[in-house]
Amino acid sequence: MRPLTRMNGPTRIVCLRHGESTFNAAHRATGRDPDHRDARLTPRGQGQARAARAALAEIPFDLVVVSPLTRAIETTALAFADHPAEPKILVEVLHRECQESSCDVGRVASEIAAEFPHLDVGHLPEVWWHAEEGVEDGRHPVEPRHLFDQRVAGFREWLRARPEATIAVVGHGTFFFHLTGIWLDNCETVELDLDAASAAA
Repeated sequence: MRPLTRMNGPTRIVCLRHGESTFNAAHRATGRDPDHRDARLTPRGQGQARAARAALAEIPFDLVVVSPLTRAIETTALAFADHPAEPKILVEVLHRECQESSCDVGRVASEIAAEFPHLDVGHLPEVWWHAEEGVEDGRHPVEPRHLFDQRVAGFREWLRARPEATIAVVGHGTFFFHLTGIWLDNCETVELDLDAASAAA
């Protein structure tokens, strides 16, 4: 088996946006927030994730880093099913979506663990998304921009410190736009150059 630690050269990082979610479909149709908290994949989104599998199987990933939001977890399960490299799956909160809409509000870690027992979420706090006191009437808190920018920078440094040679990151459109400068469609990929991203930040 190829060693996980990289000997020479930069880490190869492939960012994969999740498949179409119920929020994506409803918002596209109405232009309004449908209040789909922690939205799941639509059947179309599931198909997009399965369709991404063949191209991803050609890349010898050592690690797949996935956001704790359900649409990202479901995309990972479908897109990396039976991957020949058998990469480790790691749930990480730093690259969760910028919390602006209902779908970006997550579920407590214990609930995720119950639904996805194959994933290790024991390192996550029970409430891992942006939460504020005093938000009522069904509204959700919006993450302040400075906190979001700190997360993007922090995730870039987190990736830089990883020992793996080839990493897949399964996440979200707005986060990836601020990380890479590119807006991804559902289940579209882009390779991240950490040095270029740092220079552009």
